[in-house]
Amino acid sequence: MFRNASLVRAACALALVGGLAACGDDPLEQGLYGGAVGLGTAAVLDTNVVAGAAVGAGANILYCRQNPGRC
Repeated sequence: MFRNASLVRAACALALVGGLAACGDDPLEQGLYGGAVGLGTAAVLDTNVVAGAAVGAGANILYCRQNPGRC
């Protein structure tokens, strides 16, 4: 049915953790939540989990700084 299993896994991972991406009251929580989401996504996609956690943490902190009303 689906030709690219990685794309399907990526879509499922993003759908499952998308709601958690903008959580956290302070930068520490934002980094932890983003890191957890990045780590989980990297594990599902079978890629480097350390890099996934770092990217997720940085992205969530940056997002929350750019959009404080949405965090």
